[in-house]
Amino acid sequence: MYGRLLGAEAVMKKTILVVDDDKTNLMIADRLLSEEYSIVSVLSGQQVFKFLERRKPDLILLDINMPGMDGFEVMECIRQNEQWKKIPVIFLTADRDASTESQCLKMGAVDFIGKPFEPEIVKNRIRRTLEIEEYRKDLEGAVRRQTNKIERMQREVIISMANLIESRDGSTGEHVKRTSYYVELIAEELDRRGLFADVISGRYLYNLEKAAPMHDIGKIKVPDYVLQKPGKLTEDEFEIMKKHAADGGEIIRSTMQNIEEADYMQVAYNVATYHHEKWNGMGYPTGIGGEEIPLEARIMAVADVFDALISKRCYKEAMPVDKAFSIIEESAGSHFDPQIVKVFLDLRPQIEASL
Repeated sequence: MYGRLLGAEAVMKKTILVVDDDKTNLMIADRLLSEEYSIVSVLSGQQVFKFLERRKPDLILLDINMPGMDGFEVMECIRQNEQWKKIPVIFLTADRDASTESQCLKMGAVDFIGKPFEPEIVKNRIRRTLEIEEYRKDLEGAVRRQTNKIERMQREVIISMANLIESRDGSTGEHVKRTSYYVELIAEELDRRGLFADVISGRYLYNLEKAAPMHDIGKIKVPDYVLQKPGKLTEDEFEIMKKHAADGGEIIRSTMQNIEEADYMQVAYNVATYHHEKWNGMGYPTGIGGEEIPLEARIMAVADVFDALISKRCYKEAMPVDKAFSIIEESAGSHFDPQIVKVFLDLRPQIEASL
């Protein structure tokens, strides 16, 4: 490996990795560029990857015709790697054929520099490439910041709406906060244990965390005389209450289908619609059971029932935490998915610490 240590002033310089099997070309590139950039030089494609494993350069100047592993093969490997694929690459070659240049661009190179080097052309093309790369990074950063801002606003609106709905029956926003926390704990622990790996992913966990506060959105359509009744509901009143699950799913579909991504909307729909289904098929609104119930709804069911048990409502007093855990445990295999109950019970220390 060639190059020079330029001292403290080099810290702020852009790093260019030059790849060429000809030492003379490496020395020319070093002499030409080292005043403005920090130059690292390697003689083969294999050495490129050894360097990239330790450090990511701002630009790669890559010779095409090299023994062992040519430039096109190196380029293909770079573009297949998530960490390296955005590094800009300029091909170097003595081959001035138009088909070669076309192939370079098809491979994803940002430019093509012919040999022998013309100093001003080389400098200008490198400078332009690095300026464009800085602009791209700035633009990506701005888009990312704006996206994060929008997502925070969306989440705040969702939670505010959920809290408003909960307040109608005398509850506070604590139910939304606690159930969302339980759901997040359960889902992350399932993921850690490798359970339901065909469903759970990073994106799924994000969608579920965002969807959990929406589980009772259908209550907005339940009349006050049912929602706020201080005593036990009649059979007819309970039938009205039960409609909130299907209504919640329809509200989510009708309001979010054009403003949210389809995978999030489906998770939110499932949570709202199916969180009152039971493992034994005796729940509502559809009476499905077992693994027919979407995983997110099975997770939500445990979180929702547990918090309902330990919370004071207009129609009941809060239940002791020990008894609530016992009811959840006893309901494994009837009301709840047994695997989810086991994980929930294992998480008891974290859950109790949050109360």
